[in-house]
Amino acid sequence: MDKLTAMRSFVEVANSASFTQAAEHLGFSRLQVSRHVQEIEAWLKQRLLHRTTRKVSLTTAGEDALKRCEKILHETAELELTALNQTDQLSGIIRIAAPIGLTQNMLLEVVEQFTDLHPNTTVELFASDHFAHLVDERIDIALRYTDQPDDSLIARKLMEIEHVVCASAEYLAKYGEPSTLDDLKEHNCFRHLETTSWTFVKDNQYKSVEIKGTIKANDVAVLANAAQHAKGIVSLPCDLANPLINSGKLQPILRDFIVPSSALWAVYLSRSYQLPIIRQFIDFVAQSWSSDIRVGDA
Repeated sequence: MDKLTAMRSFVEVANSASFTQAAEHLGFSRLQVSRHVQEIEAWLKQRLLHRTTRKVSLTTAGEDALKRCEKILHETAELELTALNQTDQLSGIIRIAAPIGLTQNMLLEVVEQFTDLHPNTTVELFASDHFAHLVDERIDIALRYTDQPDDSLIARKLMEIEHVVCASAEYLAKYGEPSTLDDLKEHNCFRHLETTSWTFVKDNQYKSVEIKGTIKANDVAVLANAAQHAKGIVSLPCDLANPLINSGKLQPILRDFIVPSSALWAVYLSRSYQLPIIRQFIDFVAQSWSSDIRVGDA
């Protein structure tokens, strides 16, 4: 029996609570994964999983075995990663889910740099502003803006990205520049499909303002483009806004108020220790994005 393979199958089943999903991610048949788990149970002489037609859950012995197997596999991955670093022969496929705007403005460049450095790697990008389900969609890494990462996932904070409310000079000349938050109610405010209000902070006091406008979109880049056409006001993350502000296409407004920043996290399943390429990529991204993005940064 290949004990490491059996451990990987057991850990994958335990973390996904599904033989089928474990098989899909590992590239085995469901029967192979089932046999791997049976083999490790026979080896340890303990039942590790409760199996019913509806769900899979860990036994008490399984909970202890999961921790130990994860530790062994983690140390194995560390050894493999050290060897890969020495030979510089990193290879494999990474499936990454990330917001649309982030993918276009920042992630693609980092992916290109990473694949140039490791030409035997392939990165599959899934750009969407909806949170991907890592198990169901077989995602290795998800980049998410969130204040509270899911406790069931491993999370690494990458940076803080400030937001800014802005508009074109032509729009402001035609309709006037809002000086108070309530003034926004009289303006055409472009918003994300999932947003009904904008939140601001001043003197440690939070205030939300209901906004309305003629355009809604699931991609902030679309809203930024509409704002450049002198059609309305938009709230943008600074990775997207700064080039437009620095080029004069948009200008920030309501600077006496702070728009809460977004924390960007890399999240992944605990089974990702199996793949040194994933840990290597996260380290690469964290190093590339080592500084927070503020309003007006070049």
